[in-house]
Parts: sequence; C-alpha cells; structure tokens
Amino acid sequence: MTVYPDERLSQQIVACTPDGVIFADRGGVIRFWNAGAEAIFGYAAQEAVGQALELIVPEQLRARHNEGYRRVMQTGETRYSGRRLLAVPAMRKNGERISVEFSIALLYDLNRTLIGVAAIMRDVTERWRKEKEMTARLAAFESKQK
Repeated sequence: MTVYPDERLSQQIVACTPDGVIFADRGGVIRFWNAGAEAIFGYAAQEAVGQALELIVPEQLRARHNEGYRRVMQTGETRYSGRRLLAVPAMRKNGERISVEFSIALLYDLNRTLIGVAAIMRDVTERWRKEKEMTARLAAFESKQK
C-alpha cells in the first residue's frame, strides 16, 4: 500500500474538487478560495481573497448573514455543522443569483481558539429550478383535478 504525504494529498484534493472550498476568518474575510469557488462564483482567487464574504451574499440577505456569522464567531456554535446542509441564494460576479448548498466546519488553532469557518459549496441552481418547475406543474395539475 502506498502512503501519501497528508499535506500534499489534502492540497490536491482541495485544488481538484469541483466544489467550492472557502475559508473565512473570524471577521468574515475570505482567506482561501479554490478553483471550484472560482468556477461557481466567477471571481478568481486573487479577487476574492481579502474580501468580505458579502462578496457572494445577495444584498438583501447581508445583514442577516453578518448577524449570524458574528453570533457563530462569538459562541462557537452553529446548527449547520456536521452533516447538515445549508441551502441559500448566492451571487456570482456578474450579478446572477444562484442557489448553493454547503456544509461548514468551524476551524480552531492549536489553542482551541476559533479562527474561522470553512465551507464546502455546490451550485444547485439547475436542480432548484427543476424542482420549482415540477412543484408548479403539480399545483396546476391538482387545481385542474378539483
């Protein structure tokens, strides 16, 4: 069995996954942005790193997002860690609204001090559109049956 160096293997996995992998520090500033995030949101890593997470949050949701983020950073608690997925609207560089699902992991330094949040994100816009269309069709069908 071949043993691979952990750090190099981890870097390759993160670099090659089509999912967006983002890390934001305690202040909500993006510190890591992989190629998957570039493809989903349209921002190159050089454009996104150093910017606030608000970069991808639709304007009308920013206040709620910021409040929730601050609360998680203060308490170290979130209902969205583990296997639970969060589905939210997001925004691409070109202004297009998309739907994303993501899981998060709270990250800590060696002293167990919360340093920020990593998110693994996937664009589910097409699936969301199809589900919305099917729901509308079903509602129309049911209303005709009455």
